[in-house]
Amino acid sequence: MAGSLAASGPVFASAGVAYVHYLSFMLCFAALVLERRLIRPDPNRQDAILMVITDVVYGIAALALLLSGIARVLHFGQGAAFYTSNPLFWWKVGTYLAVGGLSLYPTITYILWAIPLRKGELPKVSEALATRLRWILNIEIVGFALVPLLASLMARGVGLPAA
Repeated sequence: MAGSLAASGPVFASAGVAYVHYLSFMLCFAALVLERRLIRPDPNRQDAILMVITDVVYGIAALALLLSGIARVLHFGQGAAFYTSNPLFWWKVGTYLAVGGLSLYPTITYILWAIPLRKGELPKVSEALATRLRWILNIEIVGFALVPLLASLMARGVGLPAA
């Protein structure tokens, strides 16, 4: 019994990091979907505040996703060589980084909304800005939806050189 408990420590650590990774992904995806659902010209105060809060949750979850992913590659997964030798891994990382890069525009926009919101005013959101944000969020959602597909293929050895 004592031996199985000692051996279970790494299993629980690995499972915990995997859980954080999956939960972070779900939170990121949910935040993007909620942002997409809420974006409209001249939002009311409640929706504008919810957009700002949702983007903060997205940012924290994206950071947790990145850190747990690095931990999985370096310590809890199949070994760094397994991942880094697979082109699909780099496509997955590139997709994550592309989505993260795209998210800078909405994030900066929402940060700028905080200025009028703190003064009790509403942010000015034109139809053109709302449309631009919708497009960016649509692209981010599609990009994020590709990440688990790439991960699933990678976990099954797709992309690895033939032995």
